[in-house]
Amino acid sequence: MKLYTHTTLLFILILLTGCQTASRQGDSYNPNDPAQLRLADYHPQSVFNIPVNELQQAKYTVIDMHSHAYAETKEELEAWVKAMDANNIEKVIVHTGAYGEEFDRLYDLYKSVSDRFEMWCGFDMTAWGKPEFPASAVAELERCFLKGAKGVGELSDKGLGEIISRQVKEPGLHFDDDLFVPLFTKCAELGMPVNMHLGDPIWMYEPMDNQNDGYMNAWDWKIDLTVPGILNLDQLVESLENTCVKNPNTTFIACHFINIAHDYEKLGQVLDRHANLYIDNSARHLETAATPRASKKFYEKYSDRIMFGTDNTPSLDMYRLNWRILETEDEHFYAHEQSYHWPLHGFGLSDATLEKLYRTNALKIIGEK
Repeated sequence: MKLYTHTTLLFILILLTGCQTASRQGDSYNPNDPAQLRLADYHPQSVFNIPVNELQQAKYTVIDMHSHAYAETKEELEAWVKAMDANNIEKVIVHTGAYGEEFDRLYDLYKSVSDRFEMWCGFDMTAWGKPEFPASAVAELERCFLKGAKGVGELSDKGLGEIISRQVKEPGLHFDDDLFVPLFTKCAELGMPVNMHLGDPIWMYEPMDNQNDGYMNAWDWKIDLTVPGILNLDQLVESLENTCVKNPNTTFIACHFINIAHDYEKLGQVLDRHANLYIDNSARHLETAATPRASKKFYEKYSDRIMFGTDNTPSLDMYRLNWRILETEDEHFYAHEQSYHWPLHGFGLSDATLEKLYRTNALKIIGEK
């Protein structure tokens, strides 16, 4: 007869009890009972009789400064161009993060359909740790430039220094490392702006509990600050500032509002300190729509430093939600298929700010056609 310890028996009893409880809850789940309703099933609808503006396209011509190689075939690219036409989008910046044959393949594919796609490359990190780095990376950057790359992006550091360039990850290396200075210097010489992703929104750093109001998205993108060597959000912002200081002639675009749109005071101070730094609003229209008055005030004050971007799979619904948030004063509406669970609100930005956001600021970076 096999003998079990008291601890083993207790564990088995707890496991069986948990399975029975889960089974009972599954059998009796009633979404109409507030005590049982799962957060994932909570999809409220606004009942307020207030203005609704379903915009069909942007008010002014748009340059989307932040997208990716979402389309994989010529047919998908042609459909994307039609969506651009329907939404008054003149040009899309495609952050491939690629180099070598992969960049060439994407460049040739996209350019074969339309010259309205501007292709940006990544850094070749394959020689990292070897004597030939960064010279080899600079050489590949120049080659991509001659092929047609107009900028570099999206480079990413979410805390561990994983400088992500397609499939190459180099832990422990942050953008303010001296080894990047030759690369960023070459970007300045070639007139190639650099798009950088630092960290993630604040909810991803907060405890995953019932007080986290961004829990729905935070759970999927949570950051584990117990990992040895990881930088927190403040430290990542500091590394960005160090990078701007070390490379004063390079134009940097910190995407997603540097992921500190929860603290517009700090975000403004960072911009004030670095004339070579811009930001884009890509994929942060939903987070900022929770605080419409503060967001509008920030957009208007820093209207010369913010560029429009999407960073989402192109679709009519996605584009039109952006226009509604940025252009209208609609209140308390939902976009459950795209959003957190909270209601969204429009900013009603001024015409002058919209023109800068949509196109004028981008032209300062990428130039006229």
